[in-house]
Amino acid sequence: MTNHHLDCVPSNLHGAFAPGRAPILTVDPGDRVTASVLDAGWHLLEQARPLTYDGMVQLAQRPTEALAGHCLIGPIAVRGAKAGQVLEVRIDDVVPGTWGWGAAGGWDTPLNTALKLGMGAEEARFIWEIDREIGRARNQHGDAVSIRPFPGVIGMPPPDPGFHSTIPPRRWGGNLDCRELIPGSRLFLPIPVDECLLSLGDGHAAQGDGELSGIAVECGLERLSVTLHLHDMELDMPRAETPAGRITFGVADTLDEAAAIAVDGMLRWMGELWGLPRARALALASLCVDLRVTQAVNGVVGCHALLVEDRVEIAR
Repeated sequence: MTNHHLDCVPSNLHGAFAPGRAPILTVDPGDRVTASVLDAGWHLLEQARPLTYDGMVQLAQRPTEALAGHCLIGPIAVRGAKAGQVLEVRIDDVVPGTWGWGAAGGWDTPLNTALKLGMGAEEARFIWEIDREIGRARNQHGDAVSIRPFPGVIGMPPPDPGFHSTIPPRRWGGNLDCRELIPGSRLFLPIPVDECLLSLGDGHAAQGDGELSGIAVECGLERLSVTLHLHDMELDMPRAETPAGRITFGVADTLDEAAAIAVDGMLRWMGELWGLPRARALALASLCVDLRVTQAVNGVVGCHALLVEDRVEIAR
């Protein structure tokens, strides 16, 4: 295994998925990559604190490319990877920066509109001081939350030519925003293009399931370490092995559709693990699988099914 390091410099950053983008690094399967990356909004890390929200906006470093979205580092090519294989991304370490930001209200989303917090409505803007030693973040009002850092975006570009937004999650990963993808997790993604072209970013110091306002505690990542492996297996949608349990993902236009995709993936996985027919798997899943809303704010919506194995014993 080789350890690679990527610095947070403009030439290593981008704001849109593109299958034609040249990789900034090529690694072998089994190699580890350690990187640092700005927060999703491209704010510089090295700034005096405490900050005001207006000051942060003025410091934003936006790229010039089309569809500039989340600040991502990459793409990283995996030597020998072929479309149709599966990429395993093992998350080894996630260290947030020392400050972040958050917001709610004042822009239009289906949820904001339903809550009467769309364009022109009441707004909330937070600056968070992140104390990594005690595992807490505190905003300018004195509110405090426990931190649980993870990267919101881990993904590869769609195979179609051109630039693709970083905002919606897809079957190849991307903006999954799953709070369970903490160190110790292994995320499995269908590979859409040869060499993978993996990109990473969108650091979150804290987030609840659903990411209800559309914004977490958005922060830069001082260190994000992942180890990459290739697998020959059939996989239609992302799945993960996490400290919380096994997870299957669904993304779609509606929560009903996303839930069905996530549950279908879990029934398939239970069949692979234990040879269960679908009806028996569903009956057991109803008792030991939690269906959660991953996010409801990114154009398409996401659900994930979480299997907690110590809640079930399968007869052999």
